[in-house]
Amino acid sequence: MANWFPKWRPYQGNIDARPVGTAEYLPPAQTVVLGVQHAFAMFGATVLAPFLMGFDPNLAILMSGICTLLFFLITGGRVPSYLGSSFAFIGVVIAATGYAGAGGGLNPNIGVAASGIIACGILYALIGVVVMATGTRWIEKLMPPVVTGAVVMIIGLNLAPATVKNVMGNDFNSWMALLTVMCMGSIAVFTRGLLQRLLLLIGLLLAYLVYYLLSNIMGYGTAINFLPVQQAAWFGIPEFHSPTFDANAMLIIAPIAFILVAENLGHIKAVGAMTGENLDPHIGKAFVADGIATSLAGSVGAPGMTTYGENIGVMAVTRVYSTIIFAVAGVFAIFLGLSPKFGAIVHTIPTAILTGASIVVFGLITIAGAKIWIENKVDFSQNKNLMVAAVTIILGTGDFALNFGNFTLGGIGTATFAALFLNWFFALGEKK
Repeated sequence: MANWFPKWRPYQGNIDARPVGTAEYLPPAQTVVLGVQHAFAMFGATVLAPFLMGFDPNLAILMSGICTLLFFLITGGRVPSYLGSSFAFIGVVIAATGYAGAGGGLNPNIGVAASGIIACGILYALIGVVVMATGTRWIEKLMPPVVTGAVVMIIGLNLAPATVKNVMGNDFNSWMALLTVMCMGSIAVFTRGLLQRLLLLIGLLLAYLVYYLLSNIMGYGTAINFLPVQQAAWFGIPEFHSPTFDANAMLIIAPIAFILVAENLGHIKAVGAMTGENLDPHIGKAFVADGIATSLAGSVGAPGMTTYGENIGVMAVTRVYSTIIFAVAGVFAIFLGLSPKFGAIVHTIPTAILTGASIVVFGLITIAGAKIWIENKVDFSQNKNLMVAAVTIILGTGDFALNFGNFTLGGIGTATFAALFLNWFFALGEKK
């Protein structure tokens, strides 16, 4: 264990001239403030994702803190990352459970989804073990940018119809959803620095304030009920949910492991480029850590976990990459997750605002897929790339399902397997 963790040393120098490295640390007061900032950077997404799936946001926040500390331990404190609720699970969880509450209550089939999340984490960890033994080249061959871009894109597109339907038939809710989009978009475009990184959280708070003024003060729409907030305790343990074994859910949700692999790989490469440190030797351990964390979260009824790009943005702004800061962020998140009053506040968010936030989030996921194509210069003059992307997107967007007896593979699962198979199959023609 002597070499498992680095020998952290105090940072000496000017941050403007040289960033704080992963194995360095700042004075305690600065470390705590930066850790809390990282916790808030993940806050909007880590709360929104479980809400959209019908999971308990309090439990999601609690497990994000626990899983971040677990990631810190398994990687030996050598990879600066925060683990939070993954948006990649939203589509498959909704497909596997049939949830359509849009934040209106707990998903009655959390146990079913949990079994799939556990299976995904196990597959993810196994991939990590193989990477530790063989390196990452086989992953890049199995999932080139044309595949990962298409699969990421359909995760957003598949959810679009269900998202918009949540406010149809109610003019006030429809306009409030669009106002939420404008609030988040304005924060993203017209602000800079940390405020811009918190676009989901700040935009949601602005829309919430406007909704309160229009409904509770002026009488339009359904007023927000704050009684549950007053009745909730300040401290308490969230309710855990036991997994229910379901082969259908496991086959639908498990392939998300490949998306998490691509996501985590990209994040580690990005941080390595920013710090000038070679983090490649730790990629396998990072996959194993994230996989174990995902299975642990699923085992208690929380969403699957992933490394967060929001926190990479915060590191880029602050130029502080010390891994100790993420341990502080994890501890702070645990305290937040142990407050039922915090959870009650989250549950007051109206459906209209959640729908607007969903439009933004699912749209960003979709564009992230296109961004993968652009950044990797995917050549669509090649028929192989053209066919893989075209078929995958239509299968996923149209929710093309396949039935195998009593088992149904939903659109996202069908499209994911199709992308992997078509890329392999069409590559045979290129070798001739």
